[in-house]
Amino acid sequence: MEKRIRKAVVIGSGVMGAGIAAHLANVGIQVHLLDIVLKEKPNRNQLAEAAKQNLLKQKPSPVYTRESLDRITPGNIEDDLHLAGTADWIIEAITEKLSLKQQLLQQVEGYWKPGTIVSSNTSGISIQRMVEGRSENFRKHFLGTHFFNPPRYMKLLEVIPTADTDPEILSYMIHFSERVLGKGVVLAKDTPNFIANRIGVYGLLTTLSSMKHHGLSVADVDALTGLAIGRPKSATFRTLDMVGLDIFIHVADNVNQQVSSETEKEKFKVPELLHFMVANGYLGDKNRQGFYRKVKSAGGKEILQMDPETRQYVAIQNGSFPSLEASKRAKSLQEKLQLMAYGKDPGSLFVWDVLKNTLLYSALKVPEISDSLYDIDQAMKWGFNWELGPFEVWDAIGLQKSIARMEEEGDVIPPWIKEILAQGKTSFYQKIKSTTYYLNFYGQEKEIPQSEKRLSLTALKEQGRIIKKNAGATLLDLGDDVACLEFHSPNQAIGPDMIQMTRWALEEVKKNYRGMVIGSQAKNFCVGANLMMLLMEAQDQNWFEIEQMVRDFQTLSMAMKYSEKPVVAAPYGMTLGGGVELCLPSSHVVASAETYMGLVEVGVGLIPGGAGTKEMLWRMTTSLDIDGKVDLQPYVNRVFETIAMAKVSTSGEEAKELQYLRSYDSISINQDYLLYEAKQRVLALSAASYQPPASKSIRVVGEPGLAVMKLGVYQMKMSGYISEHDAKIARTLAHVLSGGNLPANSKVSEAYLLDLEREAFLSLCGEPKSQARMHHMLVKGKPLRN
Repeated sequence: MEKRIRKAVVIGSGVMGAGIAAHLANVGIQVHLLDIVLKEKPNRNQLAEAAKQNLLKQKPSPVYTRESLDRITPGNIEDDLHLAGTADWIIEAITEKLSLKQQLLQQVEGYWKPGTIVSSNTSGISIQRMVEGRSENFRKHFLGTHFFNPPRYMKLLEVIPTADTDPEILSYMIHFSERVLGKGVVLAKDTPNFIANRIGVYGLLTTLSSMKHHGLSVADVDALTGLAIGRPKSATFRTLDMVGLDIFIHVADNVNQQVSSETEKEKFKVPELLHFMVANGYLGDKNRQGFYRKVKSAGGKEILQMDPETRQYVAIQNGSFPSLEASKRAKSLQEKLQLMAYGKDPGSLFVWDVLKNTLLYSALKVPEISDSLYDIDQAMKWGFNWELGPFEVWDAIGLQKSIARMEEEGDVIPPWIKEILAQGKTSFYQKIKSTTYYLNFYGQEKEIPQSEKRLSLTALKEQGRIIKKNAGATLLDLGDDVACLEFHSPNQAIGPDMIQMTRWALEEVKKNYRGMVIGSQAKNFCVGANLMMLLMEAQDQNWFEIEQMVRDFQTLSMAMKYSEKPVVAAPYGMTLGGGVELCLPSSHVVASAETYMGLVEVGVGLIPGGAGTKEMLWRMTTSLDIDGKVDLQPYVNRVFETIAMAKVSTSGEEAKELQYLRSYDSISINQDYLLYEAKQRVLALSAASYQPPASKSIRVVGEPGLAVMKLGVYQMKMSGYISEHDAKIARTLAHVLSGGNLPANSKVSEAYLLDLEREAFLSLCGEPKSQARMHHMLVKGKPLRN
């Protein structure tokens, strides 16, 4: 299908409509955001304009950069619905009421241009019924596209065709949503609440029911249903507070009203406690009181919990559950789940009930909501941030063992599962060599869908593609004569093993490969240097060891920068400190859209010492300094401000604004494709006969420029914005960036600046207040202002 979506009209500027518009704008699509006219207001576009402005206030930000908002044009339905005739995609996101949606779509068809895709973002209303009475051609171009909130960050997109949706339109939207929007797409059937909300809402309701049965507190339930069973840290009640209790009731009621089975209606009956809370204004985070409430106390602030019995807020008293304590020592999620499911204490018995009910319900909904167990699992992982989907959880706790216990307790097992067991199958998933299969409703093995753009480092290891490894990193063969260096120390922190392997990898690539990707598939790319090791060496005054470690990192940076073969970094997630310093010298960077980059060393009392300070200065000034006459001070000031304020980008695009990325570096919207796209960049650079950058001397601002920066530091200190130790760190940083005690416009080498950077780093390591900052970060996980 030859089509490109360049323009979109989003109708409805509520939380979801505005969020969808923001994400479309993020990826370069021009958006008209329309809403109703408020008759009593002179501004006919007030709702849409207010929604656009509100996007700037939201945290986390729904937009990559402020400039993304320039692609959103507010309007109103009465005056601007004709713009639907110019759009490539029209998205309905108005109030969740079938009659209103039907009325709007009738109006839309009056302006609709044949070929334009139309979709609804409903969270559970029948897609088919929305287009009753519409023309056949309009119905062919209509489908459901259910985004999850917030649309920028939540990976799941449920795509729901009707009986009339053109298969080519469906296929196009699936691929477009994956490739351009960066979504994980699941094909759902047109049933109440589709897949994720159907199972997720049931899971929350059965948790509430089981809590009452076992007599547990709100805080107990959250301790038992969070990380311990592979769910988000927000667990049950913190999640409900974030979602909003009123919204949760609406979603649950939607299923209750649409299903015909009285048994299922009962499953989705909202407990009276929630109705009481909403009636009394306890809605959750939106009004700062839900299942939790933060209050002032003698000790500062205290978080209280709702007591379901008294319906009053009470102090949190954490229960003691041996199974939960044992799970904290478990080495894998499978071990955690087994400890939590098969223990004998009240917490474990509660978890068993929650898991059992959720697993059985999920099985009962196959094939009603989806024919694919794999799609159901993916929907729960992408839409509710579960580590494992329900059928993966079932495998983890043991299919046969769990069913035996369920039957002992009198539960009815869905016939299709009993048939699978009768066939001798003992799990829903099976890995044969490097290929994973899942069972469908009929007990047939289906291969998990693969894409050449989804490279799996785990699969490559299973295929024997390891070139060399040590405790800190592994060099892998990506194919096509491209290598990949994967970091796997705790939190991908940089230590001697990682540096050693990277140096070896550069030599190996120089001899035998076309280039190298630096990337991994852990939670984050790299959180910086091994701070624990650095602090211990500083406390022991092992200055030689620290100096050598920093020198090795700097030497590595220069080797990467001037490598004869292209080195492409593929950062994502938290890319901090040394993680940024690994990207700065790379030939090219392919960054995930969700990359949070920052040179944050001042937070632990230091400055970037792995060539980061030098490279930021080199990058900012050498490209501008063509004739030696440009005033470099404003550009040096900008580098100074970025590092001294430890600025962290909120997206890959913003990393360009902060100069952590260059204008020609690439952004990958779908992180699943990140390594593939980085590999393609290596191949392209190699095919273009890649040449490393030419070495250049750097003109520095010298002592006059240092005085300018010191004046700024003095003013910040006297205004009370920074502490004396902050000022000391800033002056040390300014000394490096200015080139030290030299006349203005002196030319220096990179090696000279590296010496200054290393000396500054070492001097700060010896400061007791810097060591206190390092210790505080390790213990508390946040910066100390001393």
